[in-house]
Parts: sequence; structure tokens; C-alpha cells
Amino acid sequence: MADFDIESLDWDKQGGLLPAIVQDAANLRVLMLGYMSRASLAVTLESGQVTFFSRSKQRLWVKGETSGNTLAMVSVAMDCDADALLVQARPQGPTCHTGAVSCFVDAPADVLGELDRVIARRKVGDAEASYTRKLFDAGIARIAQKVGEEGVETALAAVTADDAALCGEAADLVYHLLVLLQARGLAWDGARAELARRAKG
Repeated sequence: MADFDIESLDWDKQGGLLPAIVQDAANLRVLMLGYMSRASLAVTLESGQVTFFSRSKQRLWVKGETSGNTLAMVSVAMDCDADALLVQARPQGPTCHTGAVSCFVDAPADVLGELDRVIARRKVGDAEASYTRKLFDAGIARIAQKVGEEGVETALAAVTADDAALCGEAADLVYHLLVLLQARGLAWDGARAELARRAKG
């Protein structure tokens, strides 16, 4: 992110450190809170590995430098007062030192992002144990056909005013749509980004 202006941040307000909230870019779950200095933010932007300033060790600290559970930076944004950062990243393993996915217990996440990850794992899993893997093995034409079928069934449930069936069919439609995206080498976060872009219009 060469266009990110480090000097536009209010470094003086909190003694040269800014709180940095880290979110999983795939499902928007809050993973952790750390602190960044000018130097650690510069390293993060240059290397792509989320790097903090450790207040206990008084030095730069690359997340996962000993555990291997690193955070690959996707984006960095500042808040309206320019004194806090929001970092979106792709975690390589659990983020918390306890082995938990997040340092925050029961941190909410985007359900579709979570489902997308499950689908991605099952894409390379055991075909005998997974309907999802069987869909991938059947090929993109079959997956596209399933999306069409589920779309029709969703529309019919809406017309018949069967709310329970509509919710069930809508869930089936979304699931098969995510499988179709994965079959094309795409992920839910691309579609989510497009929705976010449209919402600004």
C-alpha cells in the first residue's frame, strides 16, 4: 500500500503508538488488538506481514515470528480521528497465544465468510465424505445447474408464501453459489467487496 500516508496519522496523541485492530479479511472476525509505531506500520506496509511494536519488549514484533501463526496484511485503514488503525489480514493459523482463532471470546464473524472457508477446505477433502467435494468433482456445469435449480426453488417458495421453505431454499441457493464461485477460483470476499462498492453508490 504505497499510497498510505503514515505521516497523516496522529502519532503524538498516544506517545507515538496507535492501537491497531486486526480483522480476518475473509470473515471480518476481530482477531486481536495490538499497537503500532511509525516503524512497525512501515514494515507492515512494505513486507505485507503484520508487525507491531511490543510494549513489553520495547521492540518491533512480527506477529507469529516464533509460533509461525503470522498475519498476511490485506489492507490498512485509519479512523476518522487518525489515531487508530483497522488492519484486515489473512491469518496463517490461530491468532491468539492460547491457540484460539481470536483473542476475543465469541467474536462475531461473517457467516458467509465462514461457510466459504469450509467449502474451500472440502474442495480438497475426501470425496466419499463430502457432498461439497462431489459437487466439485462433477464439474462447473453441474454446479451452475444446481445454482439454477436452487434459484427456481427459492422463487417458487416465495410465490407460495411458505416462509420456512423460502429460508431453507435461500440457504441452499447461497451455498451452491459459493461453491460455484470457488469452482471458478473465486471467493466470497470478492463478491462482498463488490456489494460494498455498490452500497456506496
